Amino acid sequence: MTIKKIVVGVSGGVDSAVSALLLKNKGFEVIGAFMRNWDEIDEAGQCSGEKDFADAEYVCRKLDIPLFQVNFVKDYWNNVFLKFLEDYKSGLTPNPDLMCNKTIKFDIFYDYSKKTHNADCIATGHYARTSFGQFLENSEQGKNVKLLQAYDKFKDQTFFLSGINQRVLKETIFPLGRYHKNEIKSMAKKAGLEKLALKKESTGICFIGKRNFQDFIQEYIEPKPGNFIDIDTGDIVGQHIGIHAWTVGQRCRIASFKKPYFVAKKLERDIMVASGTDHPALYSNTIIGDSASWISDNPFSFSNKIRCQFRFQHTKPLVPCTLELDSASNKFVVNLDNPLRAVTPGQFGVFYKEEECLGCVRIINSFTK
Repeated sequence: MTIKKIVVGVSGGVDSAVSALLLKNKGFEVIGAFMRNWDEIDEAGQCSGEKDFADAEYVCRKLDIPLFQVNFVKDYWNNVFLKFLEDYKSGLTPNPDLMCNKTIKFDIFYDYSKKTHNADCIATGHYARTSFGQFLENSEQGKNVKLLQAYDKFKDQTFFLSGINQRVLKETIFPLGRYHKNEIKSMAKKAGLEKLALKKESTGICFIGKRNFQDFIQEYIEPKPGNFIDIDTGDIVGQHIGIHAWTVGQRCRIASFKKPYFVAKKLERDIMVASGTDHPALYSNTIIGDSASWISDNPFSFSNKIRCQFRFQHTKPLVPCTLELDSASNKFVVNLDNPLRAVTPGQFGVFYKEEECLGCVRIINSFTK
């Protein structure tokens, strides 16, 4: 595969800026594209997208590459945000970042780049690698590509890329996969992009901003009050505005009790709470999942049971597990070697085999055997 033209998702941050820089220095024809996925005014009366676009323009001027702005607001609303709301209404806790990557950045954006710019491939500032090499130098027709963890394990973002498909991954470059964050900032400073190296990184869910989550979610979901119920005694210990405003493991802030309460399980209207941060009801060693996405090969091609590693939060350590396909129910059963706290229905369980990210399943239940 001969690569000449690459469309880079330029976000206005240092990572995508250095990605574009590395590709240009490598001699590729680089085109910048700024994806506008959310356009609501934030709590300060400003649209953060405008600030980010201004920074993206600054980057592309500095690097002397063209920049296009592409509006995916409607796509994001329909494919990510509405599903996010439906999940919360049902008592689930979704992961919009993973869904955005799967349905927007590595699907709709890929198609846009191919059709509008006739690009050979796309690139982003994610910290990840592929088995095809840093610049797809080992790509072969018909050969599957594997998604691999970045050298910088703290910044590794394969967790959020675990829903990506082969069609797109084969033509995606992750220039930062072999670098650490401090190296990226140093490159930016040397290239005259110091203000981006000093820019505060965005964290959390993009459309919430700095707002309190419970205040934000009430703007979109009608309150359905219910009770907090002590999981040990069955006593009602408080009231809440609706299961949509709470997630498993979250502290409830219920007054007049010696030990703090934490969400253990959400029912149709009530919430079961456990007293104490290390209550056994907050831990699980068995997880049930569905809606699997496998990146390179189906791990169950030769057996219905494999040994691998698991995480459901990208910052947490990997936990050894046995992953089994229940052919009767077409569900996936994860038996953890060590129990985990606050495994949350609606989140994604992501699986690894050494450095390779195998893919993910959607968590629908968890418990202790």
